[in-house]
Amino acid sequence: MSTRGLTQKTRTESELVLERSMITRHYVLRWDLERCVGCQLGPLVCPKEALIHVDGVIENGRMMQKQSVDVDPQKCILCGECVEVCPVNAIEMLINGQPENPVIEYEAFPKFEQSTTFDASVFDWKKKDFVIDNCPTAVIRENIQEHTLEVDDAHCIRCRQCEIASDGAFRVLQPWQGSVVLQRELCVADCLACADICPTRALRVNEAGELVLADYFCIKCGACVQICPVEAQYEEYEVKVESQGVTKVVKHQRVTNSKALPIWVERWRVHHQAVKSGAWVQALLKLADEKAGMVEIDRKRALKRRDLILALKGGNQEKG
Repeated sequence: MSTRGLTQKTRTESELVLERSMITRHYVLRWDLERCVGCQLGPLVCPKEALIHVDGVIENGRMMQKQSVDVDPQKCILCGECVEVCPVNAIEMLINGQPENPVIEYEAFPKFEQSTTFDASVFDWKKKDFVIDNCPTAVIRENIQEHTLEVDDAHCIRCRQCEIASDGAFRVLQPWQGSVVLQRELCVADCLACADICPTRALRVNEAGELVLADYFCIKCGACVQICPVEAQYEEYEVKVESQGVTKVVKHQRVTNSKALPIWVERWRVHHQAVKSGAWVQALLKLADEKAGMVEIDRKRALKRRDLILALKGGNQEKG
């Protein structure tokens, strides 16, 4: 029996793959499960609810099995929205063997604006190894010939640890603006699972064994909220969506007990290229919270914050 036009799914411990062969186009959608942190964004944005959150396993307050995602191949339309919003670059889409994202290609979804740049002229090169070692995704390397540090931009997660470690020689533009709040008094006793899942060490365990937050490093993925044993509660609400002269009412969910959660992440706005699309309007309603006028922590103040320096590997020692 021919499988042309049907979506085939394969899953191993390290990757999840959807594949669909058409007459002229061959689609491959691949999740790197080692990079994936089972965050909120993919399942939230999926227009067909094809992405499913897979719970992790917590034992004695520590994560024994990482949370993840699964996908219903019968629902997935290979649109690529999850590819663009993935905060840890765990998803890639290939069409006829080349990287291509349909929602970006056809301007149904905006490309997020994000960047990591390096100014070698202001960098103290004695800190080179310290900066490279502190990149949680190992995407910084030295170019000896050009006397600079280079970033694998496709896999950089914009955590901003390089900013602090380099004393500002690196500059990072994160796509999402928002906030993260830790209320340790509400935590389940001895639970540190959120520190285990955090991809940026924004949540970590200090030398005293206490859970601490370095909020400047947060990329607003919400993986910590997902793994927390204190669960969020939701209510449905209706929103009018207008796009290209068409108005319709859609149902969304919002959290009703955020102040009772030990860890809470809000996304206020996202830097993105201009696009007029009903699909993007609906996605943004799911992804962003109802705040707009607030600003992130000032970068100059962040470079001087001792808690951010201590959050780095070896940050309690001299960086010389």
